[in-house]
Amino acid sequence: MASAPQVPLEPPERLVRVLSAWEGEAGRAWLAALPGLLQEYLERWELTPERVQQPGGNISMVVLVRQADGTPATLKLGLVTAETAQEPAALAHWDGLGAVRLLRADAERGVLLLERLHGEISLRSLPDAKAMLEATGVLRRLWVPPAADHPFTSVADHTARLADKLRQRAEQPWAVDARPLVDEALELPDRLLAEPPEPVLLHGDFHHGNVLAADRLPWLAIDPKPLVGDPGYDLAWLVRDRLDTLAAAPAARSAARRRLGKLAEALEVDQDRLRDWSFFRAVEAGVWSLSVGDREGGELLLEFASWL
Repeated sequence: MASAPQVPLEPPERLVRVLSAWEGEAGRAWLAALPGLLQEYLERWELTPERVQQPGGNISMVVLVRQADGTPATLKLGLVTAETAQEPAALAHWDGLGAVRLLRADAERGVLLLERLHGEISLRSLPDAKAMLEATGVLRRLWVPPAADHPFTSVADHTARLADKLRQRAEQPWAVDARPLVDEALELPDRLLAEPPEPVLLHGDFHHGNVLAADRLPWLAIDPKPLVGDPGYDLAWLVRDRLDTLAAAPAARSAARRRLGKLAEALEVDQDRLRDWSFFRAVEAGVWSLSVGDREGGELLLEFASWL
């Protein structure tokens, strides 16, 4: 059994702030139980903590640990939601190909033991063009056929839920200015889902910050919110990556469209489909941001959608 930790193991400030804001009472209850959960798995899996990763995730606490044999690893304790529940199954399916390797898991309680990556070094550390090149290489490895009996939600079902929530949020007074974009976005799912390409296992939340430097391979993905379906859904989030920088560049509208075209070509995704997925996901995310009080972020996402 691991000895009592001699290092601070408090949850990061961002985790406390975001969970309280996004998840309300459920988030606060999970945070209250977190110290006991952490101690339980340090002892159960014979792990010695080194330090808490800062700033960590939005809905997970990440602790750098040593296993009983001294091998470095990462212990991740996350709030289980509809989006995160199948993370262990996706990591197991990829088995280290393009994504962090899963060593142990208690999926029901959201506790994962992962191989140690270089958590401070993501694709955000690279110039944009180089980061996009590396990101497309990672996606090529991740987009594999799912098993016949896979547990993952389909893009069609997930998108239907997003569209329902978008309709509801668009009725709120604070969303009045976004309604023309919302109306256009809500026309897209039926067209996108009518004749989808061959489905593959998707990361679901793929962006530069979710790809970390590693030793086995140069770059590996983390934190999937897995789905099965059209690759364009996954690639859409990459199209709007580093949005603050993109927005500050000269001719941002043209730059966004060029980026979309280059990514579609690099990964052989239909450009019109990618445009539609990028538009839908940006509008949905923008309205969601407005709903949780992030007006600056929401308005920037909606402006990006208008460029497309």
